[in-house]
Amino acid sequence: MKRASILVTGGAGYIGSHVVLQLRARGERVVVLDDLSRGFRQAVLDTPLVVGKVGERETVLQVLREHQVDTVIHFAAYTIVPESVSEPLKYYGNNTCSTRSLLESCLEAGVKHFVFSSTAAVYGIPEAGVAAEDTPTAPINPYGTSKLMSEWMLRDVSAASPLKHVALRYFNVAGSDTQGRVGQATPKATLLIKVACEHAVGKRPEVAIYGTDYTTPDGTGVRDYIHVEDLASAHLDALDYLRQGGGSTVLNVGYGHGYSVREVLQSVERVSGKRLTVREQPRRPGDPPALVARAERIRRELGWAPRLDDLDTIVRTALAWEQRLQREPWS
Repeated sequence: MKRASILVTGGAGYIGSHVVLQLRARGERVVVLDDLSRGFRQAVLDTPLVVGKVGERETVLQVLREHQVDTVIHFAAYTIVPESVSEPLKYYGNNTCSTRSLLESCLEAGVKHFVFSSTAAVYGIPEAGVAAEDTPTAPINPYGTSKLMSEWMLRDVSAASPLKHVALRYFNVAGSDTQGRVGQATPKATLLIKVACEHAVGKRPEVAIYGTDYTTPDGTGVRDYIHVEDLASAHLDALDYLRQGGGSTVLNVGYGHGYSVREVLQSVERVSGKRLTVREQPRRPGDPPALVARAERIRRELGWAPRLDDLDTIVRTALAWEQRLQREPWS
């Protein structure tokens, strides 16, 4: 009898592809479902790939049954905050409604474990800019709301069925695979470290600071930046926790300290050896002044032990990836 498989939705995207690499490295059977609207076929390397949408029930059920899937790790979602503000129904449709359809398929196919890619955006603007798992959720943009609604569905499904889940609330993900195999290749990306590194290699004429009048030490937004490999390892820890009989839970994934936009740009200058052209712009809608994790619980409950908690290291891997894309563009 074949060993059960793990379905990774959105596994051709930025974070999903890093998780797939780590799963494969430890010998797991993995299949990826991705519609390639924002992911890349190159990112899955030789992992089996099914091109399709999470909301297509027949496609999902066929994959779950054919590959004997007992675990789903769900990344497939739209993630750009300003876009969610201007096109909210696009986010509720793709992020929330498709997750509902996926969960229905999982119940029908007898999936046991579900690891969900959530976000710190569910907290909105927490007091003092720091959020623990029990901080009240009050998202200020449709992206955060779409993810919170999916968390609620998971909570209720787990209460009414054998399916157990871990929802991981990410803070600001950055960096790239330290071996340079995969990374973020999204056109018109909005993540600060990627944008700044694109500017450093000449792909963009400048980098913008959105908001310089926040109540932060230097007036720019402060975020908890986490290396994508450390984030990926949290998913494997969550999977192990569920396999060992752990109950459904929600956990922050962050380092517990933040850097301002200006500090990030200084790091990019330091690592690249280049002076950046910086343009100051008004605040963007949906951006909180500061957002930093209280992340003791994930270390305690999952034994998560990050290895790459260093801003220059994060930037160095992101810059190396942009330099690779200059030589070998993805499309």
